[in-house]
Amino acid sequence: MKRRLRLALTTGEPAGIGPDLTLMLASQIHWAGDIIAIGDPDVLRARARLLNLNIRLRPYEPDQQKRACQPGELFVLPISCPVPCIPGTLDTRNAAYVLELLQRAVSGCQSGEFVGMVTAPLHKGIINDAGVPFTGHTEYLAQLTDAPLPVMLLAAGKLRVALATTHLPLAKVSQAITPKLLRDVLRILDHDLKSKFGLANPRILVSGLNPHAGEGGHLGREELDTIIPTVRQLQQEGLNLTGPLPADTLFTPRLLEQADAVLVMYHDQGLPVLKYAGFGNAVNITLGLPIIRTSVDHGTALDLAGTGRADTGSLQTAIQLALTLARQKQ
Repeated sequence: MKRRLRLALTTGEPAGIGPDLTLMLASQIHWAGDIIAIGDPDVLRARARLLNLNIRLRPYEPDQQKRACQPGELFVLPISCPVPCIPGTLDTRNAAYVLELLQRAVSGCQSGEFVGMVTAPLHKGIINDAGVPFTGHTEYLAQLTDAPLPVMLLAAGKLRVALATTHLPLAKVSQAITPKLLRDVLRILDHDLKSKFGLANPRILVSGLNPHAGEGGHLGREELDTIIPTVRQLQQEGLNLTGPLPADTLFTPRLLEQADAVLVMYHDQGLPVLKYAGFGNAVNITLGLPIIRTSVDHGTALDLAGTGRADTGSLQTAIQLALTLARQKQ
């Protein structure tokens, strides 16, 4: 009997909406695979009571083939939260627990136990406050998997936006954009659009860094000195690239109709557009990893934890996309 796809779902910051979203989806959706929630069963039970959800938590056993969960049931791989969790209230003592969820999901993906992982939101600040230098999910997962360069790609429907730099202060972006970085990011983006999304010849639009893409050097030289030469080199290698284009006109229907993805130079150059286009249903995909990882497009929303008002759309889309990518890979 062929084993069903198993997908790890880390429940994220326990004081945030990760447990809520996990339980709300478990009450609604029959998945085309086994979703294994990694987290503290006590946190999930307490949150289910707050949300007035009747969810049966079923113990996950890796070596046993069990019947699929029905709506109202959830497989749980238990990891204990060190201190009791109060919805909406962060506690540095639970920071290591959040990282342990990620470590368990990654190890399961690497061993073949899981076909991929989906991450509910965590809170970067509380992890740093606990004394652990932490930039974000993307960089941490790259460290765990020994991936030399992770690339963040967010998707909302047909719009896909990748980032050349991720969680950097704006003052450091220009210095970080080197020919090597752009070559590596664009090659990974091209490769994974082919291998993960099945696009034979992905069309990628590349943004400039400066207003009006530098306006011939009058508004900055990064385009002339770095971006244009790198794009030309990769075009000669066969990558289907257009740019650099001014970011203020890049996201127009006429240009996007001719593209499979957009590469922007920094976080807030592209993501406000993407989140405006599809917030609540957008997905974060980490390229450049040896495993499949998708995530929500939002944060922990501490004010919504335990209220039942959190929107499950992004997590539902992230799970569906991870299962689609896993089936395609198989």
